[in-house]
Amino acid sequence: MNNQQYPSQLLERAVSEFSKLPGIGRKTALRLVLWLLRQEHTEVTQFADAVSRLKQQVKYCRVCHNISDSDVCPICADPRRDASLVCVVENIQDVMAIENTQQYHGLYHVLGGIISPMDGIGPSDIEVDSLVSRVNDGTVSEVILALSPTMEGDTTNFFLYRKLAPTGVKVSVIARGVAVGNELEYTDEVTLGRSIMNRTLFDEK
Repeated sequence: MNNQQYPSQLLERAVSEFSKLPGIGRKTALRLVLWLLRQEHTEVTQFADAVSRLKQQVKYCRVCHNISDSDVCPICADPRRDASLVCVVENIQDVMAIENTQQYHGLYHVLGGIISPMDGIGPSDIEVDSLVSRVNDGTVSEVILALSPTMEGDTTNFFLYRKLAPTGVKVSVIARGVAVGNELEYTDEVTLGRSIMNRTLFDEK
């Protein structure tokens, strides 16, 4: 229970809202709110407007489900990308991490999560059907499973492999240069880049 006394209810409310952000406790939230109070009114307005516009106007690419300002993200719309390659990732942060390696030039498919019964996330809660539909269109020759090497990631890999097997598409997984149990987005760019380039065929065993 929070026993700290605030001189203003407006301050307390702002601190409560900031403390809802992941990794932000009430002490850090208070520092952030007090910092905002010291800024010029125009800067605070710009900050609030950016957050509001983000929530109201951001879109999700209708092809790969990446965050975008338009119906199709810049990656999917880029004719220089190899449309025959689709790299399957858990979230948007993983797309950014792989793009930073500059080693991959295909397209992506963002699942929006991974299968985790403990967290109540099943196959119907992630973008599996849309992945199968993309493969069935006939333009994809290889699907690269680039999920974090955790138990949940491996479970999702196996499920996706079984779903994609009837299509006959080549299914590969990133090389295990990424340490087991690590989150993909926190892997250094060199290791992640090599893992993509040295991918291997998926072995359901």
